Amino acid sequence: MSFKPQIKVPATYIRGGTSKGVFFNLTDLPPEAQVAGPKRDALLLRVIGSPDPYAKHTDGMGGATSSTSKTVILSKSTQVDHDVDYLFGQVAIDRPFIDWSGNCGNLTAAVGSFAISNGLVDPSRIPQNGIAVVRIWQANIKKTIIAHVPMTNGEVQETGDFELDGVTFPAAEVVVEFMNPADGEGAMFPSGNLVDKLEVPNIGQFDVTMITAGIPTLFFNAADLGYTGTELQEAINGDDKALQRFETIRAYGALKMGLISSLEEAASRQHTPKIAFVSGPQSYVASSGKHISNDDIDVCVRALSMGKLHHAMMGTAAVAIATAAAIPGTLVNLAAGGGERESVTFGHPSGTLRVGAAAKLVEGQWQAEKAVMSRSARVLMEGHVRVPQD
Repeated sequence: MSFKPQIKVPATYIRGGTSKGVFFNLTDLPPEAQVAGPKRDALLLRVIGSPDPYAKHTDGMGGATSSTSKTVILSKSTQVDHDVDYLFGQVAIDRPFIDWSGNCGNLTAAVGSFAISNGLVDPSRIPQNGIAVVRIWQANIKKTIIAHVPMTNGEVQETGDFELDGVTFPAAEVVVEFMNPADGEGAMFPSGNLVDKLEVPNIGQFDVTMITAGIPTLFFNAADLGYTGTELQEAINGDDKALQRFETIRAYGALKMGLISSLEEAASRQHTPKIAFVSGPQSYVASSGKHISNDDIDVCVRALSMGKLHHAMMGTAAVAIATAAAIPGTLVNLAAGGGERESVTFGHPSGTLRVGAAAKLVEGQWQAEKAVMSRSARVLMEGHVRVPQD
């Protein structure tokens, strides 16, 4: 009996923000995987180790959570005035499926450093010392992101003293600007309202803010869902009934937002929209044991990703939080105390995060100009991943 060999594919395993993913240079992929389609998906699924009925990713690079089951493909940009094209794939754990419908804001922090280290940025744009400004084209959502990457002696600086709740060790700060983060193909508020009523059969009717900034997101009041807004992962992720309830609400929300045309489509669109719930500032103990005071935050936010409560906060959801907080009358803004604001500090299961946002009212429609946050990134391993040949 003969067996096919494994192929070797150049890859880099990187932490970006509170996520981890396997990064590829497009030209390093096998020719059949350099174009979108089943061959690319099959390769990346095998790299991550999905689908895995054991939900452990033992035979792959994934970490069996939504934060660590991610892939990134980068290439020199095809867009004018951009350096690198960034394509993100959210890999399902238990199904042979990759969701290409949205961005990962956390991994965005690692895109600039990978692009610099792998020759995707013109050397003339990279200082020996200082900050390299990398212009990123986010290909999934067709948006511009600017990453400010620290450089020391001609190399990306990854170590430093910047601390990010949800990440164990300090690292170098990377400032990320999400330009015009609202959906370019439609209104930032799909219904035209800052708050809508969402009717979910056999579950209830809820106030909801539906926003497409950073990533399509459904914001609910925590109390309306039966929560306080200070929950940690174990309070929700171990409750199968609660998770199914959240998924049903998310599906009806996706339908109301116009992201799907039938409820059945929600199962194949796990990455978007996100579902989150908010409450006013409250003191609680984060998952690390850190005490969070209500005086330290403006609002509490909990968000689910790929069907589970996130251990910290997705970067794209942080953009949605900051944008919604900046607009008087949204549920996020009201939970934060109302009024106008240019930044918000919110509490999440791992701690706190401050995000800035700028929004303006133009001819009766709200427009988001940009959202800004600080993250960090670090290469964990580089070399080759091995994948059994088809």
